[in-house]
Amino acid sequence: MDENVDDPVLQQVPLGPQWPTVDPFLFCAHHLDRYPAGDDRLGPAVPLHGRQIGSDFAGIDGWNMYHGDVVPGFPQHPHRGFETVTFVRRGLIDHADSLGATARFGRGDVQWLTAGGGVVHSEMFPLTNPDGPNDLQLFQIWLNLPAEDKLVDPYFTMLWAEDIPRVVRTDAEGRTVELTVIAGDTEGVTPPAPPPSSWASRPESDLAIWHLALDDGASWELPPAAGADTIRTIYVFEGRGVSIGGHGVDGDTGALVRCDRPVALTAERGSAEVLVLQGRPIGEPVARYGPFVMNTEDQLSQAFEDYRATGFGGWPWDVDAPHHGPTKGRFARHADGRVEERSPSAAR
Repeated sequence: MDENVDDPVLQQVPLGPQWPTVDPFLFCAHHLDRYPAGDDRLGPAVPLHGRQIGSDFAGIDGWNMYHGDVVPGFPQHPHRGFETVTFVRRGLIDHADSLGATARFGRGDVQWLTAGGGVVHSEMFPLTNPDGPNDLQLFQIWLNLPAEDKLVDPYFTMLWAEDIPRVVRTDAEGRTVELTVIAGDTEGVTPPAPPPSSWASRPESDLAIWHLALDDGASWELPPAAGADTIRTIYVFEGRGVSIGGHGVDGDTGALVRCDRPVALTAERGSAEVLVLQGRPIGEPVARYGPFVMNTEDQLSQAFEDYRATGFGGWPWDVDAPHHGPTKGRFARHADGRVEERSPSAAR
């Protein structure tokens, strides 16, 4: 008998800026930028010499401008055929899109955007603290759409930090674990609903996005998945390592794990943080190029042709990289005119 038959860890991979994922996920980008003080234009109040402005990904001094030339971030760019799930741990994002929607979110918030048939949006990182620092940490997860939903109308949902369930447990030794439930029912709690055409909105998808912060030596038992073909990946992005069912996994490592049984996560050699992505595969062909994810090469060609012809509705803003100024709080104005206002800092 294979002596590793009960090992819950099936595969391990080192983590870079973009983490490898498994269907229905396309990839996960982890951004951690330790920005300095901001100037009066909400950009870095330091010289930008030596940076390739417009495409700055070198991480000089621990931060990037990305495609921004004043404010860091990603000026207007198109998407079609998939979803972005943006979970912000620290810092702020200013969103604007071709539907006329706009938002400022962060500090525990999640934006879930269904690109569907096509949307253009910008994601800028305003440095609102003139005294610094302006740390930014976020995860952007690309989630595929099934063929029948590739061209649905674009739609975005805000999952505000105050509304995202968190479960906190402390053991007899005073060690604490906090579970943040972004998607997928667990521990008797239900997160806010994803967009209506998302793969995650189908109960059979068994989709989950969970974040765990564990004190040194603290443990949490992940429940078995509902589906026999569900795939679960655990990303250890903070700390020196965790034990997954007795199998040691170092920091900065992703682990594909069995999910047909409960498995205990335990922080080892210090506190740890992990992100869990789980889902039943869509199981369809994937054709992708840059900002478009379709099922065939012909559909990709059509996506580029449609974008050139229509601009996915055009860009209604005066600049390519709108931001919301130094004092605006967290808010969202949806395409239908509905406005949500939140306090500047999330209540935790």
